[in-house]
Amino acid sequence: MNLKTNLAEPKSTNGVWHHASVSRERRETLNQHKSVILWFTGLSGSGKSTLAHAVEEELHQRKCRTYVLDGDNVRHGLNGDLGFSESDRKENIRRIGNVSKLFLDAGTIVLTAFISPFKTDREIVRNLVPHGDFLEIFCNASLSVCEQRDTKGMYKKARKGLIKNFTGISSPYEDPDKPELVVNTGENSLSECVNQVIALLEERGIFIQ
Repeated sequence: MNLKTNLAEPKSTNGVWHHASVSRERRETLNQHKSVILWFTGLSGSGKSTLAHAVEEELHQRKCRTYVLDGDNVRHGLNGDLGFSESDRKENIRRIGNVSKLFLDAGTIVLTAFISPFKTDREIVRNLVPHGDFLEIFCNASLSVCEQRDTKGMYKKARKGLIKNFTGISSPYEDPDKPELVVNTGENSLSECVNQVIALLEERGIFIQ
């Protein structure tokens, strides 16, 4: 079966969604916080993974149930069959969106760190879940800053044409139009960025008093 074709057309048509007796609401009550998807997006090197893990550490200290879905880690397993063509990138985000939805139902705060360069793909994920359950966090760092942080030398290779379809160089990144939060990861300290995300969660009533 080719998972990369007809992505919008389900292969399995006989399944019926099973509603568990333990509801999302009961899990949230047990956890003492609401579940939510924190979708960190931005260029490679913009600080998505660093910020997501730092936020998770803060949430863990607050005794929250959390999990970070990191781009590199997911491509080692679930999405190991995908490359970096536009269609593969779309499928990558589609799968992550559906996994995030399951975490949401499990009562977990799920943090995702993916470039997710295309607006339409991010909107598809947003529309998978109820209004307010998807918080798009734009890690705003200039291309020059991201290139300075390029410890793996990926940008250099991309500029030499050694890496095809590299976001920011040979493939576009589409800035979010109306993200729930813009974090200036190019200039602000990590602690300042973490505080911004936590403030957003407090504002949205994620923490149950």
